[in-house]
Amino acid sequence: MSNLNIGIMGASGRMGRMLIQATLNHPNATLAGAYVRSISSLIGADAGEFIGAGRTGVALSTLSAQNLGVLIDFSLPEALDEVLAQCIEHKVPLVMGVTGLNAEQEAKLKNAAQHIAIVYAGNYSTGVNLSLNLLATTARVLGLNADVEIIEHHHKHKIDAPSGTALMMARAVAESRGQQLNNVLVHGRQGSAKRELGQIGMHALRGGEIIGEHTVEFIMDGEIIEITHKAQSRATFATGAVRAAIWVANQPAGLYDMKDVLGLQ
Repeated sequence: MSNLNIGIMGASGRMGRMLIQATLNHPNATLAGAYVRSISSLIGADAGEFIGAGRTGVALSTLSAQNLGVLIDFSLPEALDEVLAQCIEHKVPLVMGVTGLNAEQEAKLKNAAQHIAIVYAGNYSTGVNLSLNLLATTARVLGLNADVEIIEHHHKHKIDAPSGTALMMARAVAESRGQQLNNVLVHGRQGSAKRELGQIGMHALRGGEIIGEHTVEFIMDGEIIEITHKAQSRATFATGAVRAAIWVANQPAGLYDMKDVLGLQ
């Protein structure tokens, strides 16, 4: 198998640095681009030296997808239009790891998937995606006999709340119970109204340097089932994203997620 040329969008961020390392570590991947904002003072720095991995010959630069096999984007929602335009123009598959996209941006992503192959997931961890299967099964069996509450913890620097992973988990529960998530999702609680049947409670906690912890509680009369995932290293997400890049490089145009990558569909 020949090596896949991978570009990293958002290369100077926490996840970007991990993605550079994961790409360098993968036996079938080659780091072909590492992209930052045009105002970045890091432009021109060697990507490998930037993360302490030694010289690679790939300089941090503004986005150019021309010679890529796949682009991995863990930057910010504001970069979406440029990323999609470049990928469509050069027919480059995309692994989208940006969370916090609004409805209009998600629609743009779906439209782009008519032209290129896109993996779009709120979380690229193998463990999280296995957890989604467990959640769907549990929700399907218990139905509305269980009250569902989701508690997620992340570091104080995280911009979006709730996390993309927490929303994926909530959606897995709702869809397995035949619900529309927007109709049943409740963010925290305040006031004197009692809990309504079928609600899914969402609670986002932020503090310190917590990488990511998610717990879904199925609360019944007499017993509670908890399904928890704890990320101990961001490298888990980066490794999963590179795995997705290797997979999507050979797929036809369409919108995929990590269940497709892992063969869980």
